[in-house]
Amino acid sequence: MLFAVLSACLAGNPAFCGPVVLTGRPFDTVSECREQAPRFAADWLAGQPGLTQDGLECRALSDLAALPLQPVAEGVHVHLGQIAPFEDSPDGRIANLGVVIGRDSIAVIDAGTSRAQGQALLAAIRGISDKPVSHVILTHAHPDHALGASVFAEAGAAVVGHGRLADALRTRGPVYLDNMTRIYGSAAMIGTRIVLPDVAVTDRLEIDLGGRVLTLTAAGPAHSDSDLTVLDRTTETLFAGDLVFRGLTPIVDGSLPGWLAWMEGAGHGGMIVPGHGPVAADWSSAILPQQTFLTALGDATRQTLDAGLPLSRAVPAIVEALRPLSGEWIAFPDSAARDATAVFKELEWR
Repeated sequence: MLFAVLSACLAGNPAFCGPVVLTGRPFDTVSECREQAPRFAADWLAGQPGLTQDGLECRALSDLAALPLQPVAEGVHVHLGQIAPFEDSPDGRIANLGVVIGRDSIAVIDAGTSRAQGQALLAAIRGISDKPVSHVILTHAHPDHALGASVFAEAGAAVVGHGRLADALRTRGPVYLDNMTRIYGSAAMIGTRIVLPDVAVTDRLEIDLGGRVLTLTAAGPAHSDSDLTVLDRTTETLFAGDLVFRGLTPIVDGSLPGWLAWMEGAGHGGMIVPGHGPVAADWSSAILPQQTFLTALGDATRQTLDAGLPLSRAVPAIVEALRPLSGEWIAFPDSAARDATAVFKELEWR
């Protein structure tokens, strides 16, 4: 299996270049690739204003960068992201990504921070299966989960997300992309673009990969306003997205009461793949530390509101109240302060 690989550069600034794997069509032979690659490259560049071609070659699958994937259940593979905030990561690859292989096709759960990471995920998938990727399911809009989706869309996958995902990506996606480019540089983000969902899940949706059914469930505002879980019914593996954090300090970008309510009402009897941190064998170990942290966050915030503290004084007081829990969480000080600010604003008028 061979792929055409385009060296794409920022127009007018050839110092910023990166490899773009043209995923729409793998080739069986070098001659076929060399004959057709120029047309594929021209078609791709036509939709990428601001990019120019610096080179084009055919590469074997074994020559492409590939993410490490580990099997966690029959036909279920996970890439474990770095347990770190963006600012402490060299490339932003901090989210867990999933792959479920059915009889007929494959579903990808979350696509990473950049086109480069999405390409590396696809290369890893092709190392274990040549079945088509029929769906890329985005558990929410945050950049570490959503910005690599174009790789799979170009390969023919339907993009699936929460009913609110399209609006979230329209309004916040460009900011996310700018922020990732600022942190990691233009070359690392070459070819990365926002892709809106083809399929919106407002309640539940089942996807059949061929003898293997995934149940997608939309949540109300919780970690974010576009959270979606994915249950592989064959193995009872639940991909929880960022509704479950392990190790990395939880971030409230939706609704704290909504998140706490989700944890109370969800429950699960099988394995849980969190958005960040190690896979959990049971529900209690997956959510108990997070539930303790978020409950304490709510309690401390309400205490500052009852005391009549302004935001400027409330945030350090909330962080200090949470400090006994800090040993369990990476990136605690900055993330706790961010959470305190968001939750104070949410609960202020309740």
